[in-house]
Amino acid sequence: MGKARARAAATVRINEPQARATEFRFAPGAETGWHRHEYDYVVVPLQDGKLLLEEPGGASRVAELRAHVPYARRAGVEHNVVNANEFEFAFLEIELLR
Repeated sequence: MGKARARAAATVRINEPQARATEFRFAPGAETGWHRHEYDYVVVPLQDGKLLLEEPGGASRVAELRAHVPYARRAGVEHNVVNANEFEFAFLEIELLR
């Protein structure tokens, strides 16, 4: 059995009826834990770095992110997100609640 990973710290910055913005901070190797997105969302990386995306069925891939270059995804995405850097990594996730 592998070593348990630390959890990313999630801090809600905005929580309004139409949108929720959460800052995620990951120590090296930390993870979000498996989750399914209930809403469409936008991610804004706060710095350059790599995230390991573990996907259902055992697949995984590495995403290269650039500071302040956002990307959007639809509701239903299921994954575990892991910091693949040797430094702390952070991004802002904005959920579109309506």
